[in-house]
Formats: sequence, C-alpha cells, structure tokens
Amino acid sequence: MLALCVGLALPAAAQQAPGETYVLIVTGVGGEAHYSRMFHEWAIAFGDAARDRHGVSPEHITYLGENTQRAPDRIADRSTREVVERELTRLARLARAGDRVLVVLFGHGAGSGPESRFNLPGPDLTAAEWAALLGRFSGPTVGLVNAASASGDFVAALSGERRIIITATKSAQERNEARFGRFFVDAFARDVADVDKDGRVSLLEAFDYARREVARTYEEEGALLTEHAQLDDDGDGTGTAAPDGLSGDGRLARAFHLNSTARVIAGADPRLRALYEEKQAIETRLDELRRRKDSLSAADYEQRLEDLLVALAEKNLAIRELEARRP
Repeated sequence: MLALCVGLALPAAAQQAPGETYVLIVTGVGGEAHYSRMFHEWAIAFGDAARDRHGVSPEHITYLGENTQRAPDRIADRSTREVVERELTRLARLARAGDRVLVVLFGHGAGSGPESRFNLPGPDLTAAEWAALLGRFSGPTVGLVNAASASGDFVAALSGERRIIITATKSAQERNEARFGRFFVDAFARDVADVDKDGRVSLLEAFDYARREVARTYEEEGALLTEHAQLDDDGDGTGTAAPDGLSGDGRLARAFHLNSTARVIAGADPRLRALYEEKQAIETRLDELRRRKDSLSAADYEQRLEDLLVALAEKNLAIRELEARRP
C-alpha cells in the first residue's frame, strides 16, 4: 500500500540522504463524476509507478485529492488551497540542494496570464500564487506538471532557475478536456518512454512521449488537435513543444529522473558501481560536448557525439546485463 502522508516526520538518516526525490500529486475539482474518477485514477497510477517502478520512497509521495473519502488510505488530505500551501511549505523546508521535487496537477484550469487558475475545492490558486510558493524552494530542482486544460499560461508565470514547467496546453485558450495527463502517467507506469534505454524515464522523455501520444489520438480520430503541450526549463518564460535537450529547453528535464543514480550506486556491488560511475562520466562528457557545439565544426561535433553515444549505449548494455545476473 502506498503510504501518502502530509507533514510526516522523517528519520534523521533519511533526511541526510543525498539526491532525494519528493513527489506531490494534486487532483483538483472534477466537476463531473467521470472527470473526478479519471483524475483520481491517474493520481493513483502515478503514485504507484513512482514508488514501485522508480524507487521513490513511499514516505516522500503525497497525494492531495478532491474527496478524501474516495480512497482514505491513499489520499493524505483534501486538495484545498490551504493544504496545498502547507504541503509546499513543508517540502520547501525539507528539500535541499541536489534533491528533486516534482509537483503533478491533474484537473481543470481557467483564467489567463498570472491569473490563470488550477481549480481546487474552494478558492483556487492562481499561477502567480503557485509561482510564489515555488519561490520558497532555494536548493532543489523543482518540476511542476500542470496537466489541466487552459494550463499554458503557467509557463510564463512559473518559469525560473532550476525549474521545469510542463503544461498540457500552449495557452489559456485551449480549454477543451486535456489528454496529456493520461499519457504522462503512462510514460512512468509502462515500458514505453525510456528512449535511451538507461532503465529510467526522464521528465523530457515523459513529456515527449505524452505529447506524441496526444497528437496520435487526435489524428486517429480525424479531429483537430486542441492541446499543444509546452516545456520550459531554461528560465526564459517561453515554452516549446519540441525540446531537444541539447540547447535551450529540455536540458534540465533530460537530467531529471524520479530515481537517483546515487542511490543505485550506493547499493551496488563494486562491478556495477564502477559501471555506473563510468556511465556518469560519459554523460558529463556529453553535456560538455553539447555546450561546445557552436565552437566545433559540424563534422567534428557529429563524430564526437556519435562516439560518446555509442560508448553510452555500450555502458547501458553492460549495466543491464550485470543487473540481470544479480540475485
């Protein structure tokens, strides 16, 4: 059973562990029964995937829901404005540099600009107010995924340093039911989004998968695409629908995983630990190469990039083979 708690006091040893991940899942007002049920199912599926498939500590996963009676053993508290503020304040005190905090919103939205809202039971929180709450985090990398309709204006309002802002829509004018949340959950709950085959799913991989699947379903139905997901993680307040993770948007999201490589390494045998350390060294060299792209000739860059990608693929294969042989 997923232990979802608000204000849980963690043991000192857990508080001192490096590279912790904290997940806050919030479902807003459904308005209609089938929406409330759908948002709840997405929240449960995402929490289960974070815990069971991606190694997030159950004590670090909090689900705030529209109606606690829907699943009193799973929903920590009602998703009112006051409770959301309280939980984000708690996480801001708890999370430190090197940690990751992911906030995922499933529901409906309204309004525009800084007054864009995610609909909560009772008074809503505006985009400007969400931005102020995120401003309380000074150390960790923070990702916020607003999978609601009319969510696009959250990008400009919440953009900032060490922040990854993902929205289901491009603007507040895209007000139809958003499908992005379903496929964002699938990216973590199923074996569908791990493009680089490193055994983990990054926020960039999840975003790309969900965006593609949304477009595919509209195309199959012969319908006009009415939601265009956006990602911003370079702090410029402008999202993109196709971040490449090489320059501009996507670089931070590419490195944001729910599970920590440091945690994997800590529990590994010496051979596996060495492989992970070598893999991290290659990834560091890849990042450095991408930063130097403009200073190299196209041919030189492409050759160096190919060599490093091949080396990374070989290292990932060696890691998977060794892990498969472990008892």
